[in-house]
Amino acid sequence: MKVLMINGSPHAKGNTYIALHEMEQIFAAEGIETELLHIGNKDIRGCIACGSCAKNGKCVFEDLVNETAPKFEACDGLVVASPVYYASANATLIAFLDRLFYSTGFDKTMKVGASVVAARRGGLSATFDELNKYFTITGMPVASSQYWNSIHGRAQGEAAQDAEGLQTMRTLARNMTFLMKSIALGKEQYGLPEKEAPERTHFIR
Repeated sequence: MKVLMINGSPHAKGNTYIALHEMEQIFAAEGIETELLHIGNKDIRGCIACGSCAKNGKCVFEDLVNETAPKFEACDGLVVASPVYYASANATLIAFLDRLFYSTGFDKTMKVGASVVAARRGGLSATFDELNKYFTITGMPVASSQYWNSIHGRAQGEAAQDAEGLQTMRTLARNMTFLMKSIALGKEQYGLPEKEAPERTHFIR
């Protein structure tokens, strides 16, 4: 089994990475393969709603989004991590996720998602909720921990002192592993849930 981990921080080895690395160690112990992508310092533009992806099966912009798409399709779980900026995720990460989720047409049902957030003090739960919305709109179960998936630290490396935050990350990785393995067994025996043809309505009709 494989987990794709996205580090949305501009700092490759900052506090967000500390949280992800704590999870990586648990995944390794559980026999789960991981790949960590650092995207927070990349030049990634936002979606322009051109509709090209619906015709061509990929985003019109040839960058890290299209490179990541097959890795997303192949993984059993996705971890998305961000520092908190004004009670929100890093804008580069949001641009990346908007385009990654919208431009990929493969079925994401029952891939396990987990969001992780890092901050000095506040804005964690708002950012946590923001990131989880990518999972819940695409049929991805959301992995939880013993607390909201957050870690605290201001200066680079301070998150290593947040004993509760580190424990939360370890618990999250264990819970995510259990959920992925349970879903794999369920798919073998029962298959995926039945899907109905989508009803697309809006507020005019």
